[in-house]
Amino acid sequence: MSFRATGSPQPVDPAQQTPPKVPSPRQSSPQGGRERTRRAVSAEPSPEEFAPEPLSLLRPPGGLATATTVLLALSGLYALLLTGTGLYLGAALRDGSYPDAGTEDGRTLPDTLMALAGLLEIPLLIVTAALFVAWFHRVHHNALILGRDAVTRSAAWAVGGWFVPFAFLRIPYRMAKEIWAASLRRGPDGARRPVSTAPVTTWWLVWISALFASRVFGILHDRAAEADGLATAATAAAVYGALLLAASVFAIRFVRALTAMQTARGAQGPYAAR
Repeated sequence: MSFRATGSPQPVDPAQQTPPKVPSPRQSSPQGGRERTRRAVSAEPSPEEFAPEPLSLLRPPGGLATATTVLLALSGLYALLLTGTGLYLGAALRDGSYPDAGTEDGRTLPDTLMALAGLLEIPLLIVTAALFVAWFHRVHHNALILGRDAVTRSAAWAVGGWFVPFAFLRIPYRMAKEIWAASLRRGPDGARRPVSTAPVTTWWLVWISALFASRVFGILHDRAAEADGLATAATAAAVYGALLLAASVFAIRFVRALTAMQTARGAQGPYAAR
């Protein structure tokens, strides 16, 4: 309905009446429309907020893995020699071949071989441990990029966790399982695949057993005051050598497998093909 400027209102034919124009959202207020559009877009999470860190930030673990594998192989060779030496000395000492062995003034072959075994062990295991921890820190860094949701501890624990009394029996193992899980490729739909931590658990249990066997061997060797005591220490050395050999083999398997997993993730992307 329309109104005249003066006079009384006049009837208007509805058929001739033009409906008022309703402005479209774009015509009504261009600035207001753009503002509402910006608000709507900002309310939605952008992909960048949840996207993983780029794989270009990965640090190649191959070099450290190779050096660690070589040192672990040398440790395994030392363990093999220690096992053979311990078995031989234990049998020889029990046969009475070296009656002066183990005494304060003893300079027999068993005394010399046992002392040499201790001297070789310390520098070899220190260098091997240093390289292993450096490699462990590297793969932990990569795990934070490949699967941050699976990793619960910071990079400092990848090094410091090995030196905390008593806690070192648990912290590195849990971190190793997290790194292993984070390094696995996800399915084509992005879902995590079932994780088997058997290689991690096997290596860790054998290594802990070798660690305790080493302690037992050291105590028995220090307390040996005669041939029988040294024979017992030699047997303990053989047991320790066998466990150390197994731990070295399982550690090599763990290092190579985890390094291969992270290398594949870096080269092929985070998701497996269908």
